[in-house]
Amino acid sequence: MEETSDLYDVYETDIHPVWTDHQHQSLEDPESVECLRRKIKYYFMNPCEKYHARGRKPWKLILQIIKIAIITIQLVSFGLSNQMVVTFREENLMTFKHLFLKDYVDGSMDTYAVYRQADVYDRIDYVIKQFGLLHNNTVGNHEYEKNGTNFTPLSMCQDFYRNGTLYPGNETFEIDAHVDTECIKVYPMRWQASREKLPHFELYFRRMLSVRIEFVLKAINLQTVRHRELPDCYDFKVIITFDNQAHSGRIKIDLENDVEINECVEWKVTGASARNIFLTVLFDCLIIVTCITSFCLCTRSILNGIQLQFEYTLSCRTHSDKEVPWSDRLEFVNGWYILIIVSDTLTIIGSILKIEIQTKALTSYDVCSIFLGTGTMFVWIGVIRYMGYFRKYNTLILTLRAAFPNVIRFICCAGIIYLSYCLCGWIVLGPYHEKFRTLNTVSECLFSLINGDDMYPTFKNMKQKSSLVWLFSRVYLYTFVSLFIYMILSLFITLITDTYDTIKQQQESGIPTTELQRFLSVCEDLPKSGVFRLDSKNNTCFFNCCMRCRKNEEGLTSEA
Repeated sequence: MEETSDLYDVYETDIHPVWTDHQHQSLEDPESVECLRRKIKYYFMNPCEKYHARGRKPWKLILQIIKIAIITIQLVSFGLSNQMVVTFREENLMTFKHLFLKDYVDGSMDTYAVYRQADVYDRIDYVIKQFGLLHNNTVGNHEYEKNGTNFTPLSMCQDFYRNGTLYPGNETFEIDAHVDTECIKVYPMRWQASREKLPHFELYFRRMLSVRIEFVLKAINLQTVRHRELPDCYDFKVIITFDNQAHSGRIKIDLENDVEINECVEWKVTGASARNIFLTVLFDCLIIVTCITSFCLCTRSILNGIQLQFEYTLSCRTHSDKEVPWSDRLEFVNGWYILIIVSDTLTIIGSILKIEIQTKALTSYDVCSIFLGTGTMFVWIGVIRYMGYFRKYNTLILTLRAAFPNVIRFICCAGIIYLSYCLCGWIVLGPYHEKFRTLNTVSECLFSLINGDDMYPTFKNMKQKSSLVWLFSRVYLYTFVSLFIYMILSLFITLITDTYDTIKQQQESGIPTTELQRFLSVCEDLPKSGVFRLDSKNNTCFFNCCMRCRKNEEGLTSEA
């Protein structure tokens, strides 16, 4: 049940209230029933109505508004800091490609390969030479890693089949599938051409699987100094791979790096103050305190709702001998509060990680980003709850809420059909179309087709090497587009619009649709009437109601 004043409007209808069982109950114990109605009605009031009813300040509403503002500021600040980290890593990766890959051109990583044995030796020799001449070439602050007083060497390893005899001309071969690894180490400033190391390191091209060159370089990200943040020290593990697993005559060359961010051992920054770091940590602590307060208030509201649900269920079971449906019971569990609790938990964890990052105790930027980003997303989604206090916006929220179960069931059925098309497209069209090479790319391609994107290139780029497969692709793509765009997507939209029309008719008629709404519709007291205030009379009423419910519950327990 949405917390909105629309629920408590006086229903102008000639129809007699249908809550006959509770009316019979009211004849037996009118004071208890009326107190219960008022308690439930007060629970579902919005903050403004609660203020008029009891003069209670909307502390949770004020706290949520403050929390949204400060969490957004925190996220923007961390995002700008994280952006510098990401930029530094990406630019270093591009630097390494230009330093260690001979004749590398930006954007050519997918096509960067060699086809002759001499070219393989030449590229390996180039990497080793550039590693030894790093200080003379780089314009950055890159340095070799040290192990004690010695530099960490470059490692070059070759993976190859243990034994193999291949005769493609005779269509015969003999292979030992066991893979051996042979490695050599090259220290900085001791460079020798790779050919000079033979026969100690020979490339077995006919049975070679790959050659991996690995080394570690260190650097310091100085751009954070301008933002009054302590710089981080980076370890870049550069991995250059010569991939020959296909044995197709084309050896692909790839360069990637694993980044490890560490706290610098010794540092000294002059001309800048650490005051900004202290203020940032203090601001994060303020956010943690705010989220803990919000967490406690929302948890208390959920517990109050559950307790009130027990009282309502027990009252119905005792006086009218009727079981309350689960749909009415779940009305007392406010899903918005659960969403706020989850967002508070994520934000608290993310803020703690951010404090650790600011003080250089941790460097888990990615983990912190996930917690802060998800927490902020849930906080902003929770704003929709307050939009529901307005009648027109409430229609949208009620529609989404009512349609959600049907939407989930519909998606499950449509997902089975979607998965079947993914599997079929992957196995049949994969060898002939780059968008169908993996299940992931197939899913992305089909989802784009549903949204009307990239249709013509998908049809056009099908290679016509097989007439049968080309004909199958036409049938496959036309049936998928027709089925999902003209049928499934239309049914999905119809499902939403039907739910919207139903909700709109219910609001216009003003007739309660659930047992709980019928029970509350009998109480026509307005928030400003004063009957909800906790004066001595009303206090006694609420106290007696709670005591009766507790006694009834104990009586049912003893009978059981």
